[in-house]
Amino acid sequence: MTAESNKKINTEPKVVPEESIPKKESKLGKAFKIILGGDLISEGTFKFYKYLFFLAFLAFIYIANNYHAEKNIRQINKLRKEIKVLRYEYINVKTKLMQIEKQSQIEKKLVKKGIIKNNQPIKTITIK
Repeated sequence: MTAESNKKINTEPKVVPEESIPKKESKLGKAFKIILGGDLISEGTFKFYKYLFFLAFLAFIYIANNYHAEKNIRQINKLRKEIKVLRYEYINVKTKLMQIEKQSQIEKKLVKKGIIKNNQPIKTITIK
């Protein structure tokens, strides 16, 4: 055997002070560190501008669509009220017209103008 192989092998583990051992951080801790540390603003925002603009555009479209729908609902309610009023007016005018068209009412108006009802039956002339 050689002299090198006779040397005692150190089997004791090396003791490293705790300060030099990096602690494993959780994903949540890393996220907080990135956000609160300012790394997100300084490095990450340039990557996400397109995504942020897209989200802002979608939010704008969503809000505009909501306003448009509410405007249409208000207009529909307004038109329903107007239809109801016009229907009542139609029924009222129709009943007045039915009263005016009665034969007795027509006779009264004609008598006031001097036209009277013919009491003689109608004569028919037949040609051979």
